[in-house]
Amino acid sequence: MKITPRENAEFVAFNSQKGSSEAMGFWRFVSVPVVVVLLIIGFVYHTVVVLVIQPWLNISTTSGFANVALLTILCTMALLSYTLAVVRDPGYIPSSYLPDLEDEGVALQEVKRKVFPGGDRYCQKCEQYKPPRAHHCRVCKRCVLRMDHHCVWINNCVGHNNYKAFFLFVLYVVGASLQSMILLGTHFIHTLGEEVPEGMDGKTLSPSVASSALTRVICAVILVPVLIAVGVLMTWHFLLLLHNKTTIEYHEGVRAKWLAEKAGHRYRHPYDVGIYTNLVTALGPSITCWFCPTATGHLGPGLRFQTFSDDILEME
Repeated sequence: MKITPRENAEFVAFNSQKGSSEAMGFWRFVSVPVVVVLLIIGFVYHTVVVLVIQPWLNISTTSGFANVALLTILCTMALLSYTLAVVRDPGYIPSSYLPDLEDEGVALQEVKRKVFPGGDRYCQKCEQYKPPRAHHCRVCKRCVLRMDHHCVWINNCVGHNNYKAFFLFVLYVVGASLQSMILLGTHFIHTLGEEVPEGMDGKTLSPSVASSALTRVICAVILVPVLIAVGVLMTWHFLLLLHNKTTIEYHEGVRAKWLAEKAGHRYRHPYDVGIYTNLVTALGPSITCWFCPTATGHLGPGLRFQTFSDDILEME
C-alpha cells in the first residue's frame, strides 16, 4: 500500500498535533472509574511488596528482590500504558478529508448503516466523510479512526492512536495480577505451616497482625475478579489482533459472513493480511518494540489500511 502525498501531509499534521492533544487529554483522569483503577494498582502493589514479600522473603534476598523488581516493572509498564491510553486522542478525522476512489472498494466490503452513493462513508452527525474503519462514538460525540469501543475505565475511546497502549495495559495488568495471586497464595500456604508462638492464639493476635492479614484477604478478593475479567479481555483482544479486527468489525463481520453465505459467496475480513503482518500493523515492525507503549512511530494517519486485495495487486 503506497502513501500518497496528501496522506503524508496528514501524517505530519497528526504527529504535530499529538503532543498538544495528549496534554489536553489529562483531564480524562478526573473520572471515578479511572481513579478506581489507579487506587487498585497502588493498593495491590503496596500489599504484595510491604505485607507479603518483605516480611516473608525479605527484599534483601535474591528471591525477594527479584519478585519486587518484576512486580515493579509490570506495574510501571501498566501505569505507563494506562496513562497513554487515557490521554491520547484515539484518532480524529481531518476536516479536509475526502475519500479516495480506491477506498470505495474497501468501503463496500464493510457493513454499515449509511453509505452515500458510490460507496463513500458519511457521518450525518459529524456532517463529514469518514474513512474506512472509522465510526461515530455516541459518548465522545465524534467519529474515531479505527474505533474499537468506548471504554469507561479509561474515560476515552479505544481507537487507532491508543489501541496499542490499551492492549499493553491489559497485558501488563494480567501479568502483575497473576504474580500477585501466586505470591499471596504461596504466602498463605506458607503461614499455615508456621507454628503459633507459645501463649498466642487466634483470639490474641496483635491488631497489626490482624490488620495485615485482613488487608491481604481484601487484596486477594479484589485480584480474583480482576484477573478473570482482564484475562478474558486480553484473550479476546489477542484474537482480534491475530485477524486485524476491532470489536465493532467482529460484530459487523458476523452479519457480513451471514449475508455472503446467503448469496453463495465466501466472506473474508478485508484487513486480515496474515497473522504476522496483522501483529506488525498494530504493535510495530520490530518484536523488540511490541511491548513498549511509547513505540508508535509505525502508526500512520489512520485514513487507509492495507487489505488483502493490496497484496494481490502487488503480486500481479
